[in-house]
Amino acid sequence: MDERHLIDKLEERTGYVFKDKDLLRQALTHSSYANERKINKVKDYERLEFLGDAVLEMISSEYLYRSRSEMSEGQLTRTRAAMVCEPSLASCARDLGLDHYILLGKGEEMTGGRARDSIISDVMEAVIGAVYLDGGFEQVREFIHRFVLSDLEDKALFYDAKSILQEEMQKDGGDIRYVLTGESGPEHDKSFFVEVYQGDVLLGKGSGHNKKAAQQKAAYEALLRLKKK
Repeated sequence: MDERHLIDKLEERTGYVFKDKDLLRQALTHSSYANERKINKVKDYERLEFLGDAVLEMISSEYLYRSRSEMSEGQLTRTRAAMVCEPSLASCARDLGLDHYILLGKGEEMTGGRARDSIISDVMEAVIGAVYLDGGFEQVREFIHRFVLSDLEDKALFYDAKSILQEEMQKDGGDIRYVLTGESGPEHDKSFFVEVYQGDVLLGKGSGHNKKAAQQKAAYEALLRLKKK
């Protein structure tokens, strides 16, 4: 897919059409891709990521201040940190399909860069920065509310899944344990498979690019099953 078509497809997916297409192109460009195209002087996303991080913190802080009047300053800070942490932003980006649009160098692509939370979350922040520069505060506020601040209750359940599950299981007087059941893929792009048990009872299964992510998904599946009971 060429860059022009890539941008058109992402604009269609987000519903936001850039006046300055170069801003979106820059937001999607990893340094490895820029370095491979020295002749064209392609800019990477790092400066836009810096800006997007600040914009996201401001808008998420405002959202929590207005919508969570019962929370103390400390609770607001912890909630915001969970909402905009690397795994959370990467998950939001994947929901948007943003990982498919990142411009990566050949080496970074071959070593699994497209699946790394660190890269995907950085690009999400860069896109936020690009929307802010292109459309202003109201446009970026709408973008963030739609793609980051939606379904917060479910997201909170997911990102606190391990601690919530531990608390729930302790009510029954039983400890839980996570069992690594398998690994697959090359060293640079491994997938790990985990099951979580209380005693001999299987509570949930999960997979991820590291053991911690796999445990989190297993705990989340277990919580979803508990909620259905």
